[in-house]
Amino acid sequence: MSNSVQNTPTTFAPAPGAAPMHRMVLSQASMELRILLRNGEQLLLTMVIPVMLLVGFSLTSVLDIGTGARVDFLTPGILALAVMSTAFTGQAIGTGFERRYGVLKRLGATPLSRFGLLAAKTLAVVAVEVLQIAVIGGVALALGWSPQGGIVGALYAALLVVLATAAFSSLALLMAGTLRAEATLAAANLVYVVMLGLGGVIFAVDRFPEAVQPVVQALPITALATGLRSVLTDGATPALLPVLVLAAWAALGATLAARFFRWE
Repeated sequence: MSNSVQNTPTTFAPAPGAAPMHRMVLSQASMELRILLRNGEQLLLTMVIPVMLLVGFSLTSVLDIGTGARVDFLTPGILALAVMSTAFTGQAIGTGFERRYGVLKRLGATPLSRFGLLAAKTLAVVAVEVLQIAVIGGVALALGWSPQGGIVGALYAALLVVLATAAFSSLALLMAGTLRAEATLAAANLVYVVMLGLGGVIFAVDRFPEAVQPVVQALPITALATGLRSVLTDGATPALLPVLVLAAWAALGATLAARFFRWE
């Protein structure tokens, strides 16, 4: 190499600054997803319990669920339970302890904005839900599930899942942002158990007393379970009521979470 090249002065112009928002969101979403998948309790709620309920109640006659194929009735309800377990129960518990240990406070000191953090958490939840639907759908098909509704039914089911995810996520952030971590843990698990029994997951809503049916039908998991069951099991025309119920819960939850959520 010649001396003229060696002696050529070099210039270094540092350009400090935050990475583009989409890269920060994807990086945070990837970390959120890895943490979630490594958490044994989260996997128990989001994957193991739904699959065990589907297999157990499909292969036994412990529950009286009518005269049709048991797996056809159970699968939409189990899918609804899986969505709630990820978007509500798991997210509420995880966010509650992140707030308690100061993780959210430290993230607030980074270039990642609140919108970016919420977008990353939403992406991680959606990724887990896609995995859940694939696993539960695969197990149901192996058990003889015969979904109805065709393309229109599938699109309607996707719309219900998106609205339910928005409703459950906003309610989870509301709970995690207002209660202590231990109280969030207890309340989220209690809601999970209560909704398993009352939310139309393994029992049809018309089995409940007429006086309580309007209350039960107004629950977000009931709207999701009955909406999915009507198109995927009965092959009925998509109804507007479940969409309206889930949209109302999503709007209410988002409004309250934006008003009362505390990051510290």
